[in-house]
Amino acid sequence: MIPARSPAPLVATPNDAEDVAPLDVAANRAARKYTRAEQAMRVAWAFGRWLMRLSPYPCYGWRRCVLRLFGARVGRHVRTAASTHIYMPWNVEIGDWAAIGPDVFIYSLGRVRIGDRATVSYRTHVCAGTHDFTDPAMPLLKPSVTIEEDAWVGTDAFIGPGLSVGRGAIVAAKAVVVKNVEPFTMVGGHPARIIGERPAIKNLASRA
Repeated sequence: MIPARSPAPLVATPNDAEDVAPLDVAANRAARKYTRAEQAMRVAWAFGRWLMRLSPYPCYGWRRCVLRLFGARVGRHVRTAASTHIYMPWNVEIGDWAAIGPDVFIYSLGRVRIGDRATVSYRTHVCAGTHDFTDPAMPLLKPSVTIEEDAWVGTDAFIGPGLSVGRGAIVAAKAVVVKNVEPFTMVGGHPARIIGERPAIKNLASRA
């Protein structure tokens, strides 16, 4: 009779638990994560964002003005929903004719650039902030995110920090993007993988 074998561990662990440094939560909380100017802007924006939140649905021009007032670089004919939550607008650039849907969360600790004619669909999370998990103090990192021209990010998708969604690419609904998306490809799943191409729009490559 062959003895039953215990299942292999799902995650490799050190031989000696003492080799693992505990997280230094006190150091993390004591670290200065923002400049004084950024802190002041965050306080102002905590009130200013209600100028967007309470605006009627069709007031796209008003919301463009509010974002520009708080330092965002916003192009012509941009449409953002009243419920769009841009964490730090002064770190955001939105190109001409781009659209950002309802309940989109742009966590713009780092720079976020959304290109011309790009669409970010409702409830998408664009994440330009993370932590260095190799350091016990878990210092805050602010890597940039870029969504290139003519790209379309589907409903409820997640775009991870430091990544780029290429020109004309499509990110499927609820996809979790953990690596760069090549131009004119379609990705989906968790984690996102290539599921097709966007041939009908490849003539965009002749623009520029």
